Amino acid sequence: MPRLDESRPFLPVQIALLTVSDTRSLADDKSGGTLAELVTRDGHHVARREIVKDDQAAIEAQLRTWIADPEIDVVISTGGTGVTGRDVTPEAFQAVYEKEIPGFGEIFRWLSWQKIGTSTIQSRATAGVAHGTYLFALPGSPSACRDAWEDILKHQLDNRFRPCNLVELMPRLEEHRR
Repeated sequence: MPRLDESRPFLPVQIALLTVSDTRSLADDKSGGTLAELVTRDGHHVARREIVKDDQAAIEAQLRTWIADPEIDVVISTGGTGVTGRDVTPEAFQAVYEKEIPGFGEIFRWLSWQKIGTSTIQSRATAGVAHGTYLFALPGSPSACRDAWEDILKHQLDNRFRPCNLVELMPRLEEHRR
């Protein structure tokens, strides 16, 4: 059964938050604000926070900047994961992935199914790894961000979570480059 191993010291993770939106600013970015609150509440650090337009090239550029930054362990984005013409976040993320983590989107949609039913098929939440950095793309609603954090990311980004977690894999993410 999953549990926290309290005998292990907590290791805070450096997390960059990206909001993808043509209309939001930091002052009214509720989803990004929700993520920032949850990340810091649970002992991690918000290393950077930006807003970029719904533009694949702009999203890719921001991701590439952050994955090149050794001070950033994780990028979490919110917005642009739907199916409308302007929703290009998954395409941008997939363009920079070295490895996709398909289980994240599968579990996110399974959890979402329990709350919003078949509407969950509209989400293209995705995750992967690039240059030793974890990348997670979440829908643009504060409730979706809260669900993804509370039910998945909070546990997988805590090195004390058992039987396993993503943090303990961080030192091995770039083994192929050695």
